[in-house]
Amino acid sequence: MRFRINHRTIYRYAGEASESFMEARLTPVTDLRQRLLAREFKTRPGGRVHGYTDYFGNAVESFAVAHRHGELVLESCAEVETQAWAPPQAALDISVSEARQIYRSDRLGLFEFLMPSAAIPMSAPVHRLANQFFKSGQGLGEALLRLNHWIKAEFRYAPGSTRIDTPVAEALARKTGVCQDFAQVMIAVLRSAELPARYVTGYIETEAQRTAAELKRPAALVGAAESHAWVEVHLPGGFWWPLDPTNDCVAGERHVKVSIGRDYLDATPTRGVFKGTRTERLEVAVTMLRQEEPAVVAIA
Repeated sequence: MRFRINHRTIYRYAGEASESFMEARLTPVTDLRQRLLAREFKTRPGGRVHGYTDYFGNAVESFAVAHRHGELVLESCAEVETQAWAPPQAALDISVSEARQIYRSDRLGLFEFLMPSAAIPMSAPVHRLANQFFKSGQGLGEALLRLNHWIKAEFRYAPGSTRIDTPVAEALARKTGVCQDFAQVMIAVLRSAELPARYVTGYIETEAQRTAAELKRPAALVGAAESHAWVEVHLPGGFWWPLDPTNDCVAGERHVKVSIGRDYLDATPTRGVFKGTRTERLEVAVTMLRQEEPAVVAIA
């Protein structure tokens, strides 16, 4: 599948900011599941953009606006091609206990994704869930899918019910939240079970978008996309398997991956500081349009 994705973030200030310093993680990755075809990043007011790669391999764009401005607009436009991918079945059939032994042999390389992090601490309820879902003799893939399904079945998706900094323990106790909460709860359980897991931010083509694309009504797609979060679990053999607990599925061709980290704090799409005022309103709009596949011309 091929998608054109536009992500616009607008910071509207109560007055005028005298300076702003920002960084953005909005560049889709190229990996086994997807390929970045084209990308453009713009700011208003304009500023010199400096690009670098962070500790987790994410592409970051940083910039500064050193004069007064009443609003700041960041716009990322990308074209991405995705494809179906599945790990070797042997990596899913291995038992939980065998997988743990393999992870222990590479503990240094996987350390960041095995340990608690700033936004994903451990707790007694998390440990109980880890013991419930991951028995030593059980197949790893089966256990992972069972946890993925449980979160979807037991948790209520309720936009606005949590904040960016809502603790995992609170989301777990209330069993209510959004994709960020579901992903971080799942990661907490996985790490408690000694299974390496990392947080992913990106985009997903919604059901409404897919229907509109199939009916060839591209105008209906505008505004239908969402910024999304899911989980990647490390499988023996070096594979990262993407699981989406919000939708109880393996992340597939309709998911576009942008950044990874230990938790939301490492992979947040935009962040920064400014002087002289406060943010009155933050607006984020994402559109994700499915593109026609290029025609294949046969040469006689």
